Amino acid sequence: MTYQETLDFMFAQLPMYHRIGAAAYKADIQPTIDMMATLGNPERKFRSIHVAGTNGKGSVSHFLASILQEAGYKVGLYTSPHLVDFRERIRIGGEMIPQSAVVDFVEHHRDMFDRLHLSFFEMTVGMAFDYFAREGVDIAVVEVGMGGRLDSTNVITPLLSVITNIGLDHTQFLGDTLDKIAVEKAGIIKEGIPVVIGESQPETEPVFRRIAAERHAPITFADRHYRVDRIEDYTTELTGEYQKKNIATVLQAVDVLRMNSTFKIQNSELKQGLARVVTNTHLHGRWQTIGTQPLTICETAHNAPGIDAMMKGLESMSFSRLHVIYGCVNDKDYSKILSHLEAEFHRIGRPFDWRFSQPSVPRGLPVTDLQAAAHSLGIEGPAFANVKDAIADARAAAAPDDLVLVTGSIFLIADALA
Repeated sequence: MTYQETLDFMFAQLPMYHRIGAAAYKADIQPTIDMMATLGNPERKFRSIHVAGTNGKGSVSHFLASILQEAGYKVGLYTSPHLVDFRERIRIGGEMIPQSAVVDFVEHHRDMFDRLHLSFFEMTVGMAFDYFAREGVDIAVVEVGMGGRLDSTNVITPLLSVITNIGLDHTQFLGDTLDKIAVEKAGIIKEGIPVVIGESQPETEPVFRRIAAERHAPITFADRHYRVDRIEDYTTELTGEYQKKNIATVLQAVDVLRMNSTFKIQNSELKQGLARVVTNTHLHGRWQTIGTQPLTICETAHNAPGIDAMMKGLESMSFSRLHVIYGCVNDKDYSKILSHLEAEFHRIGRPFDWRFSQPSVPRGLPVTDLQAAAHSLGIEGPAFANVKDAIADARAAAAPDDLVLVTGSIFLIADALA
């Protein structure tokens, strides 16, 4: 098989949640356990850090990987979803898994995929853990896909578990209240393994404390120990104002890692890891500039906490008019999100206009449906079949000191970057 044939097989034969939605979700971790046994349990052959949460888990994972790289360790990084290239999900030292390794893994294990009826995500987790074990990483930073308790990544026993925060997202799978979602995220807490919680929330703190106590897991709340008042307090290539919460979580995680493992991280390496996170790990799509005059930024914001964090960043910026390009997937409460965004744009007190588009994945909400929902809320704007045309239209209409913002689904951001 060629690399492209391998990808075609993976995308066509094995359901992938981020493309088709609920039909691909499997609330059962047993197939992953069976897969790991068939592979010789690679998840037991490297040390790891497990990162869950509603928002910020990707940034925190990349920060931790970057810091460990600066400290001289061979670091695996597993994240999802990918934006442009499938191999973004699996990295060592910031470099993507080679195409040949993807092809070899799929060719060697197709019988197992069929026998165990593995999903796209399960197969990819197997590929990542097998690759990390074969390459002898010192440590892997592993981001949870969804939830935690039943996520395929939850077969590892890490040195440290991290849960960034809890928000209302994927409620059809994880529960419709913060405390119910917290139970699912807390599923990554292991017996005797320390856990860092990024943000104290009254609805979720009792859940985390109870489950940590049941599992004899030392628990620390990062925001009780660290407060990063300004993003400028720590130099970093990730410029979104909301990163200060993620940085506080990372600082606490590094403290616990230093206390509970043989890993040595100097303060200079910590600061350099924060400063060089994009250079070291090639993270994209987080408050990323894709054009100037007018400044054009991509920022994923697909739920209320993400929107609120994005707005804090916008408030700190200087621009005359905001040109918003928005698109989402079909399983979000997009009418509620549109109303929230409209109210927030009015609140920051600068003129703005809307353009609507759609992500190029099967789950993408048709732009005509999105536009109709917006119209019913009194929100008007033209519709574009693809985000490239929407960006071109917005940039043509904008003055040099305006701001073009591409936001919504991470898959819309992926299209913009592609």
